[in-house]
Amino acid sequence: MTKTPRPGSPPPARTSVLADPVPRRPYVAVYDRHGRELLVGPGHPLPFGDFETHAGLNFAVFSQHATALTLVIFEPRVDPPLLELRLDPAVNRTGNMWHVSIDGLEAGTRYGWRAEREPVGIDAFNHFNPRDVLVDPYTTALSGSSTWGVVQPRAGGPYPRRRSISVGGLFDWDGTRPPRIPLADKIIYELHVRGFTRHPSSGAVQPGTYLGLIEKIPYLQELGVTTVELLPVYEFDELEIDRRNPITGERLLQYWGYSPICFLAPKASYAVNGRNGAQVAELKTMVREFHRAGIEVFLDVVFNHTAEAPLPPEAPSWSFRGFDKSVYYILDPETGAYRDYSGCGNTLNCNHPVVRGLIIDALRYWVAEVHVDGFRFDLASILGRGPDGAVLPRAPVLERIAGDPVLADATLIAEAWDAAGLYQVGTFPAWGRWVEWNGPFRDDVRHFVRGDPGYTRALAARLTGSADLFEHSGPTPACSINFVTCHDGFTLADLVSYDRKHNLANGEKNTDGTDDNISWNCGVEGPTDDLAVTTLRARQMRNCLTLLLLSQGTPMLLAGDELARTQRGNNNAYCQDNEISWVDWSSLDRFPGLFRFVKTLIAFRRAHPVLRHRNFLSDQPRGPFHRPDVMWHGVRLNEPDWGPESRSLAMHLAGEHAPGPDGDIYLAANAWRGDLVFAVPPPQPGSRWVVVVDTSQPSPRDIAEPGHEPALLAVDRITVSARSCVVLRSV
Repeated sequence: MTKTPRPGSPPPARTSVLADPVPRRPYVAVYDRHGRELLVGPGHPLPFGDFETHAGLNFAVFSQHATALTLVIFEPRVDPPLLELRLDPAVNRTGNMWHVSIDGLEAGTRYGWRAEREPVGIDAFNHFNPRDVLVDPYTTALSGSSTWGVVQPRAGGPYPRRRSISVGGLFDWDGTRPPRIPLADKIIYELHVRGFTRHPSSGAVQPGTYLGLIEKIPYLQELGVTTVELLPVYEFDELEIDRRNPITGERLLQYWGYSPICFLAPKASYAVNGRNGAQVAELKTMVREFHRAGIEVFLDVVFNHTAEAPLPPEAPSWSFRGFDKSVYYILDPETGAYRDYSGCGNTLNCNHPVVRGLIIDALRYWVAEVHVDGFRFDLASILGRGPDGAVLPRAPVLERIAGDPVLADATLIAEAWDAAGLYQVGTFPAWGRWVEWNGPFRDDVRHFVRGDPGYTRALAARLTGSADLFEHSGPTPACSINFVTCHDGFTLADLVSYDRKHNLANGEKNTDGTDDNISWNCGVEGPTDDLAVTTLRARQMRNCLTLLLLSQGTPMLLAGDELARTQRGNNNAYCQDNEISWVDWSSLDRFPGLFRFVKTLIAFRRAHPVLRHRNFLSDQPRGPFHRPDVMWHGVRLNEPDWGPESRSLAMHLAGEHAPGPDGDIYLAANAWRGDLVFAVPPPQPGSRWVVVVDTSQPSPRDIAEPGHEPALLAVDRITVSARSCVVLRSV
């Protein structure tokens, strides 16, 4: 494995045997482009990726069908390779692992791989260019994307150039540890790293970055969230979209990031310094400071597809397609085409042993090395599909994740559906570990608040933790991740301001995004100065938030909903890197009452264990001296209206069954167009009812501060205004 030196370089490569307690094979001396001598050895097949040895770096990568692999070493910002080493299968291959060690290289080295293959079987359909330099699937940092929206082009073509970077060095965690907040006590807050502080009004010194998020920790603490869930933070190509906004003419970008290039490398352009692997330390710094503040960090991870969707023949392979398309992807056995269960052009072959190992290793890396606390798995049902796309009864990758010892403390959240119609909410394999996004919670709460008839029984199930869906998964309602809005769809303000989507700015003629929003504009489509309409919209937002935060289960808020953030009716803002998607912090001055309402409601939830039961609630007494956990009423006591025209419901939670002393809580929800008088049950002996929430009232009367709640005027009844909720507690 010698390399012919260029003219004027040192003498030809010579062979030398290194001092080694157990000599194995001779090391070969080669010369890089600058004439520097490097010693090349056979290397080791494990671990995958690159790692530092006592004298240099070891590289190992999987490829089952490659006939030859070439390791390519680069210098920063220089196209001609520093060194190319074509590996000898007799020396540098163990099984299907290709490996080589090079003494004299160090952390910070940029590298990639070229693959050659004789197309055989289904792999014959694989279109790839053997000149492409492939990203190492196990790399923990990439070059070529340090500035958002400006990706360095490759020589001779429009496609971006990315190089794997060997990242070394230790990180000082300064004694911080993951907070490990019990699932039932979490308040999850879904946000976009760039969009949260990118708006000029954010006041962040480092807007749109990991460090910019640190600047907002005091705000998150004041709001009361326990956990931030970050939209994808590993590398993607924001310039992959080749369209412009037909209204403004600006280029559209892949903003959300659900288009991964690799699974272990953090997005460099989210870092203040995203060069030479520094983005890894910056992300760790962000996690460390969140943990110091007692806040957890979850990652939204995408293991269902990659950025290598069907591309023009001239488009380069990023990584997986070049190494082994038939291993990494689910393919049609007749045509070799990608099978698309993700809606994004390809589907990862998650239950192949090699791909399964990559997923496990990536999750272990984020937990062990970056101290991440949990994951939300995008389109998680795909992880349950086999190599032919069929749903497996016991998917190996799901079972491995659930039982992995390194991940034992990590929260595992499944989005239990995919784009091909597989819907597993309530039936997702759990093994006592998985929890799920509760899509029916979102839909049933929206239907009820909109005033659709016949949703009271469904609402009752959602308020009490959705035992009808999740009781088989374990004894706790916390396994239900409750939400009314998320990144995908309308914001809360838009949910009450638009009857239909307004996605023309996405450049897809308004065909993208769901048409089933279960929204209501309260009488006027979009912005209005009509006081009656804006008052009703504010009330409807408070209704949604009240039902969300007073439900059993684990609540999730969408960032900016507490500020009435709007996307101007766009319900699929995946390509909008602008004020449509960014959090406008001036809204804090325009809507201080809504922020106060959410903050106080979160504090109320966290103060009362009766809202965070560890077991599913029963409407039957658990013993002769106990009341039921929950009692249902209508306008008359013990007479809930479950009929097809019902639009009102009252829930009475018994405080004595909570883990710790707590009072009763009574919630009355009226989605009718007129006021209703509810009969109120007697509180616990020796106590009285006070009014905590009345969503019909303007701020600050909509929610009372602890210790300042007004007493219920009439001890046995309360008037609940049209389209509003009232919450009482016993003191």
